[in-house]
Amino acid sequence: MLKKILAIVAMLYAAACFAAVDVNKASAAELDSIKGIGPGISTKILDERKKGTFKDWNDLVERVKGVGEGNAAKFSAEGMTINGEAFKGVAPAAKKADAKVVKAEADKKAKEEKAAAKAPAKAEAAKPAASAAKK
Repeated sequence: MLKKILAIVAMLYAAACFAAVDVNKASAAELDSIKGIGPGISTKILDERKKGTFKDWNDLVERVKGVGEGNAAKFSAEGMTINGEAFKGVAPAAKKADAKVVKAEADKKAKEEKAAAKAPAKAEAAKPAASAAKK
């Protein structure tokens, strides 16, 4: 029986560790529990929160110096939320990878369009030569 109680307490503790931390409700200690947030950033967040609650992630990024989109994505991945919402932006490294894929697809499409444009021109040039040979 004691083992079951200890197991339940351990599971509740683990669940509490992974629970989301809402910026508008969290204490300094709760903010510090997020990986990447230290006493300096948590103090800045609390100071800005005194001026008014954060509306969304963009509001946090604009108002708190030292928190950019990259850090916001990391903090969100660690369980931080604003009004129950996770950060929806993309981390900078992922943006670069996506940009390369988009560019490669655009280059491929441009080559296909170029080849398609040349094909009808060649067919039209061949028609007069064929009709002249018949006469």
